[in-house]
Amino acid sequence: MTTPRLHVIQGDDAPGPAELAEFVRPLPHNIEAEQHTLGAAMLAPAVLAEIGELLDGTEFYRPAHGLIWSAIQSLDDRGALAEPVAVAAALDPRDLAAMGGAPYLHTLISRVPTAANGPYYAHLVRDLAYARQVVTSGTRLMQLGYAATGDTHDDLRGAVVAELATVTNPQGRGWAEPTPLSATAELPPFPVWAFPDWLGEYAAGLAEVTQTPPDLAGSLALAVLAVAAGGKVWARATTWTEPTNLFTLVVLPPGNRKSEVYKHMTAPIKAAEAALVEQTKPLIAEAVIARKVAEANAEKTEKAATAAHDPTQRAVAMDEAAAARLDLDQTPIPAEPCLFSDDATVERLTSHVAEQGGRFAILSPEGEIFSIAAGRYSGAPNLAILKSGHAGEEMRIDRMGRPSERITAATITLGICTQPGVLARLGETPQFGEQGLLGRLLYSVPVSLLGFRNERPDPMPEHVRDTYSANVQALVLSLAALAEPATLHFAPDAQAAILDLAREHEIRLRPGTGDLAHMTDWAGKYIGAVVRIAALLHLAQHHRDGWDQPITLATFTNARLIGEYYTHHAQAAYDAIGADPATNDARALLDWIQRTATTRFTAREVIHALKRFRKVADLEPALHVLESHGWIRRLPTPPKAGPGRKAGTTYEAHPNAIGDVS
Repeated sequence: MTTPRLHVIQGDDAPGPAELAEFVRPLPHNIEAEQHTLGAAMLAPAVLAEIGELLDGTEFYRPAHGLIWSAIQSLDDRGALAEPVAVAAALDPRDLAAMGGAPYLHTLISRVPTAANGPYYAHLVRDLAYARQVVTSGTRLMQLGYAATGDTHDDLRGAVVAELATVTNPQGRGWAEPTPLSATAELPPFPVWAFPDWLGEYAAGLAEVTQTPPDLAGSLALAVLAVAAGGKVWARATTWTEPTNLFTLVVLPPGNRKSEVYKHMTAPIKAAEAALVEQTKPLIAEAVIARKVAEANAEKTEKAATAAHDPTQRAVAMDEAAAARLDLDQTPIPAEPCLFSDDATVERLTSHVAEQGGRFAILSPEGEIFSIAAGRYSGAPNLAILKSGHAGEEMRIDRMGRPSERITAATITLGICTQPGVLARLGETPQFGEQGLLGRLLYSVPVSLLGFRNERPDPMPEHVRDTYSANVQALVLSLAALAEPATLHFAPDAQAAILDLAREHEIRLRPGTGDLAHMTDWAGKYIGAVVRIAALLHLAQHHRDGWDQPITLATFTNARLIGEYYTHHAQAAYDAIGADPATNDARALLDWIQRTATTRFTAREVIHALKRFRKVADLEPALHVLESHGWIRRLPTPPKAGPGRKAGTTYEAHPNAIGDVS
């Protein structure tokens, strides 16, 4: 290698003898490590294969060693043994003579303590080669700096960046492409632009004011629309009909102001509910009076029938008592309007649905409904009301000591937010998967903004807030006034788009090749979910008379955008639900490697940095996962020198895990 020329610095800035010595130091190298590497390669074919994954020959400091390595590799490529005699024959006679002849090759073998240490020395050779590259690049950077004139800033910057790239992004040898720990790439944000303007502006504005991901407000906006339409509007697709209720689930860690978003998003529903309560107060009062009159009449006629002795009179009295009892049964007191709750047992939720004409919603910033459904109070999972309530099915509930409940078409809406840990534990209740609850949820797994929030967000424009409140209330009240459920239809081109989507989607379910083949319980309901979302977007666009107009192709296209968003997030959610603890630990370890740009580490260093691991045994499953996926690899343990404990295992991270640190 040519020694670079240095600029001469005179005067007070001239370097002293010690500083000049730095410029004439030999480049980093270790001749003994190179000799041990070559000797081990000639001694053991198995070791040669390991070394070959680490070195290509350019890493040797002594040129003669590079020639020997090329001869060894040439023999190995032909399937021949790379023993010293064969290597000597493969070398150019002049090169062989220059390096000391065949005896030098035998010297290389004789100096190897054990061939098993060959990979260790190969790593050392490779690392020193990289160190020489760093030194060389540093010298070139110094030359660039001294040569700068001030007139070529952009050219200088480009040359510096190019030089730095050679040392900041080294291409590691022997690394295969790692297997992702997750089936999904970076998840897309919620497409609030697919909403009608008034709804999209409010969802985006609320996300800005609260400094929360727009996914939370966007998913809850759909749930709010479903509260208004569920049980009141159905959507006719091509050959089937869908209700307009939804199960949405947003996954966010604590501290993300979920309650604040819920409060603002649900405020118009509460206002509409209060208006409905006021409207029904006279009807309830009349029903209470009518019920009391019917009860009194039933009691009176029953007493008369009991007191009658004449057979003819008794028969007449019995008929009157039976008619009075039937009249009493047909004089119920309607329940006070209640559109949603933030918590309810399964039994109370069932009663709510029955009392509210078959429709109800759970909107909560916590995921308590899942632990309740899993059997927190009953001791056994009870998913019947959620399964039927998602599909809009008829329900008949009979309980000991309580009147039977009949629901013609149960429609339940869920707008739930839960923590990542709760999502991962959903898979611990087998019935959630076996009975299809997991497949009914529209998952949203946004990136938390904690640590990146703006303390001075843009305020919400007053007209945006007022428009949202007025439109939601108008939608709730207008749909509540419908005597019978309405059915929406799609325009012809929108119906054709449904068929196109179904055709494209079907391919994604194919075993072995489809990206959704592992989650067909969810993917099988995808087309229906998009149809429901399209109906809700249509009602939001025509919030006073939408049931009298067809759903357009543009609306269906926007619904499809939202549906694709939920597809990506469902893949991530299923990945989290199905992940075992070792995979979750591996993700945490890989995240630490990426955040800290760690290239090499030991188990004890990880335990010190990540408090989730108490001892090495706790960390080993995660290390195994990362090794099997190709994200890390064990470095050979250095030879033990003298008494004492053997050195711990060192791990090297894949260059893709370290990322671009420039």
